[in-house]
Amino acid sequence: MDNNNVVQPSQQPGSEPEKNLAIASMVLGIVTLVCIFFNVFAWIGLISGIVGLILGIKSKKQAPSGMATAGIVMSAIGLGLCLLVFVACAICVGAFATLGAATELGNLNY
Repeated sequence: MDNNNVVQPSQQPGSEPEKNLAIASMVLGIVTLVCIFFNVFAWIGLISGIVGLILGIKSKKQAPSGMATAGIVMSAIGLGLCLLVFVACAICVGAFATLGAATELGNLNY
């Protein structure tokens, strides 16, 4: 018996698992950037940014590619902007609470 007819699977430089991670990272980076414009969904952007950053870094370590780099960059920018939106919202809520408390204190009769 001769094993010359057995076909061996070949590993190509851009194998599928690493490519899939890079694509997922890039898609999550895009989702993060889109969620910035909808303040209600900023927390989804925060979560997808973190996951996209992790997947992009993992993909870049396994098989460096432009898609992995794009996913890392978009996730990092989106994550930073989402955090900025959260800080701005916290400042606004604090300012309105202070304004409301000051208005209530001004209306008290001693």
